[in-house]
Amino acid sequence: MAVRYLLLGCGWMSWCVLHSLLVSPVVTGFIQRLPEPVKPYLRLVYNIIALATLVPLAGYTRHLAGGCVFAWQGGWLMVRFLMLGLAFLLFYGGARHYDMGYFLGLRQIATGRSPVQLTEDAPFARDGIFAVVRHPWYLASLLLLWSILPVYTRPAALAAVILSVYLPIGATLEERKLAAEFGVAYRTYQRQVSMFLPWKWLRAAWKSGD
Repeated sequence: MAVRYLLLGCGWMSWCVLHSLLVSPVVTGFIQRLPEPVKPYLRLVYNIIALATLVPLAGYTRHLAGGCVFAWQGGWLMVRFLMLGLAFLLFYGGARHYDMGYFLGLRQIATGRSPVQLTEDAPFARDGIFAVVRHPWYLASLLLLWSILPVYTRPAALAAVILSVYLPIGATLEERKLAAEFGVAYRTYQRQVSMFLPWKWLRAAWKSGD
């Protein structure tokens, strides 16, 4: 059984590494040298690779036997539903600014453009939910990781821990690209708005209420 957990952990870590490599400076630098007609298809290819490698790994995790680490029950169910609700609001808030066509990679093919951000009407979003946290979808994913299941077995908890470590790393890598693309404007935004926990927004709201 220990070997299965080791393989499972290696599998999830390998998925995270692959996910990061596909958006690393080495790969993006190579992409910049590709012929222009090819570039609009890359987001769709990226999504297909991510999904095609995620689905079997998630399926293996689900069917791997393991004891219960914790279960949402009793009064803790309210905490779970609160986390699910917050995750939904964060996903919804982000989707109001992101162009889902760009997120899926379909609009790039239709327009022939491949922007860094998932929108074409602004350099990067700074209002709405993005005035509260810089990465609402990453935060929503963290909340969802620990609330989507009613019972967390050892395999599920192992996967959730690995992904919880990876998400801040992924957000940091994305921010490096955005800072390189938008320079001072994005670095100013970083100083004004928190990455995940909205303590800067709460502090400003508290001061404004005094």
